[in-house]
Amino acid sequence: MKQFSSNTQSGFTLVELIVVIVVLGILAATALPKFINVSTEARVASVNGVTGALRSAVSLVQAKYYAAGNTAATTVTMQDNSTVTVAAGTGIPAGTAAGIGAALQSTEGFAVDYTTATAVTFRPTNGGGANCQVAYDGSTGLVAQPVTSGC
Repeated sequence: MKQFSSNTQSGFTLVELIVVIVVLGILAATALPKFINVSTEARVASVNGVTGALRSAVSLVQAKYYAAGNTAATTVTMQDNSTVTVAAGTGIPAGTAAGIGAALQSTEGFAVDYTTATAVTFRPTNGGGANCQVAYDGSTGLVAQPVTSGC
């Protein structure tokens, strides 16, 4: 009868472990730039998303304004009972927090500058600047083309 030795050891050799570490390092080095680019793409998508939301909000407020039939009114009560400040005669949301800010209902994730009512800017709070924003004109109701060159 053959006896087995209890001194035999099994495992990975040092060369095998080094090869695995090198392969993992190469994979990590090629994947990292792709993840960095994703955050830029996310900011661009978020600016484009708020652009669409602004245009929709203006249209909805104006539709509700004209449906109410009072073209002298300076506020519009929306379906959820929120009040939006508008320009009398046109129903365009004002370039204020009580105007376009209330029409959007949420500006979470954006720094909004209401300093100039004719150029209200929406910038992502995480990495937004002058080259990563969209502007709203409270006098005309127009939403400018988004600027995404610096997101």
